[in-house]
Amino acid sequence: MPTILTHAAVPLLLGAAAGRRAVSPRLLAAGAIAAMVPDADVLAFKFGIAYADSFGHRGATHSIGMALALGAIAALAHRPLRTTAWRAFLFVGLAALSHPLLDALTDGGLGVALAWPFSSERFFFPWRPIAVSPIGARFFSARGLSVLASELRWVWLPCGLAALAVWLARRRAGSARVP
Repeated sequence: MPTILTHAAVPLLLGAAAGRRAVSPRLLAAGAIAAMVPDADVLAFKFGIAYADSFGHRGATHSIGMALALGAIAALAHRPLRTTAWRAFLFVGLAALSHPLLDALTDGGLGVALAWPFSSERFFFPWRPIAVSPIGARFFSARGLSVLASELRWVWLPCGLAALAVWLARRRAGSARVP
């Protein structure tokens, strides 16, 4: 898995690039949280649930169904998020979905259960450039630093460039409207 902070990169950078009119600060925060929530499944280890179990790491919480559920919760809470129900559903749902998609790009683990509850099969993308992050305190090690370097290259840099492109397009469109 990428580090917990890197999971928040996708909604934070793209939401910030879209601007406050499109993505309120509260919706942005909800998206960042939704992108990190799937890794709460590491608590399953404390209860003796095996990694490969449907409720183990990268199982049910890493599914399309979970992303849809988090999007639906956000839609129900759209007023406090200061947005429309549809925008809350899309932004939070896609933010949550970005988590298992990033995990499927890592070079370790058992894959992600995207199709749960219909299938417990775990998936990876054929191309897996992101170094898998160690779980727990081992993150603060030489391996952890190499993971951060991998994430900077394969997640933060592309997200930052995409955010810059969106911001520049918005700016260009805004200046085109001004006489």
